[in-house]
Amino acid sequence: MTTIQHWIGGGTTPGTGTRRSAVYHPATGAQQHEVVLAEAADVDAAVTAARTAFASWSQASLSKRAKVLFAFRELVNANVDRLAEIVSDEHGKVLSDAAGEVQRGLEVVEFACGIPHLLKGEYSDQASTGVDVFSFREPLGVVAGITPFNFPVMVPMWMHPVAIACGNTFVLKPSERDPSASNYVAELWRRAGLPDGVFNVVHGDKVAVDAILDHPDVAAVSFVGSTPIARYLHGRATATGKRVQALGGAKNHAIVLPDADLEFAARHLTAAAFGSAGERCMAISAAVAVGGAGDPLLDLLNRRAAEIVVGPGRDPKSEMGPVVTAAAKTRIESLITAGEQQGAKVTVDGRGYTVPGHEDGFFVGPTVLDGVGTGMDVYTEEIFGPVLSVVRSDSVDAAIDLINANPYGNGTAIFTGSGEAARRFQRGVRVGMIGVNVPIPVPMAYYSFGGWKDSLFGDKHVHGPEGVSFYTRGKVVTSRWPHVEHAHGASLHFPTAT
Repeated sequence: MTTIQHWIGGGTTPGTGTRRSAVYHPATGAQQHEVVLAEAADVDAAVTAARTAFASWSQASLSKRAKVLFAFRELVNANVDRLAEIVSDEHGKVLSDAAGEVQRGLEVVEFACGIPHLLKGEYSDQASTGVDVFSFREPLGVVAGITPFNFPVMVPMWMHPVAIACGNTFVLKPSERDPSASNYVAELWRRAGLPDGVFNVVHGDKVAVDAILDHPDVAAVSFVGSTPIARYLHGRATATGKRVQALGGAKNHAIVLPDADLEFAARHLTAAAFGSAGERCMAISAAVAVGGAGDPLLDLLNRRAAEIVVGPGRDPKSEMGPVVTAAAKTRIESLITAGEQQGAKVTVDGRGYTVPGHEDGFFVGPTVLDGVGTGMDVYTEEIFGPVLSVVRSDSVDAAIDLINANPYGNGTAIFTGSGEAARRFQRGVRVGMIGVNVPIPVPMAYYSFGGWKDSLFGDKHVHGPEGVSFYTRGKVVTSRWPHVEHAHGASLHFPTAT
């Protein structure tokens, strides 16, 4: 059995601790690896390596940084299939979905390759007589990323390519459930020519997280995960003066109007709800059927859900794989049961789902519930599984009010043929990312990703322009170079432009 180690200072190390955690194969239910769990001393070693590397990396030319980013881009692109296999084996998602994840991460790398343009400052010539004013941005220092299991390649790539391109050094604490992809990415960085210590990986649990949050040499922390942990992390890290972006949970709604192409809507809602077994922060978990759209939409969703091929991620026939752990399977099935007990009708039931030859795998079948009320557990909880709740609404305005009453504000969508309704929706909902006939509106890398309300703690979204802003701080220089013979005496009054 392979033991997955930390990556610190340019190579693997077992660290100082003796604690280990099992890494399972979700399709078989069997343990396939173990991963070392860091102690505070291991986090300190990674931060020390990063702090040492910062002295030279922060002074590297933009040209040198861009060359490393371009080389890293080529290596990731050449190894998409291998990364997808690693993700599929430890997360459970099907290979095509895993490859798509890598591709979306690669788009952020490509964005970061343009760092010479992205870090251009501003210049005002002759702001006052003989005085010029200009600005530029500098890296923060050692920055850290704490990332979830559901996108072990893409979500870290929202962070480290931009941070490193800006001149920072990086410590990544990935999920201990699927840790191998992070070490493989570290090796690709090394092969791309990134100096030792600029990118480090520390595996672990809450011990490692708290050590990162408390470390005095960590300048900023990026996080993606649940809302309770995001709130905790934001409070603890900001208390020590760190800059923090903490993306929390989601309850993403899609409203479907009677004038929508219902076949189109059902097809895309099915993909958005059940892709990656629903383990996406942008998954649609609540379909709000407006007026007469309700019954025909439900019939189409039932039919589509029943047609999904569920199986192991490596099987090319599989469209949906297992969930990540046995505990996740148990929790998801219990929420389905709670919904049924609280009055919802289970129209497609994924409880007790088994795949022949993989009877011990962590499978939950696609599930649809109708008549879901806003007070039911299946609605209020972030399920993070292949469960789609159908909620009924009388009007567009009532649907908008329903979405705005929810504490989350990550992503939402509308399916309609009416431009007026779409415009009213996109202006009326208090949500950070909106799709019009697009169920998963994840922005391209040259925009920034992030939600509102309990889906974000901090004021900066990840990647894109806000990512560059988050990982740098500005300086403004006011400069004068007077001729000695024309030098004027200083004045005690407040300086003004002349």
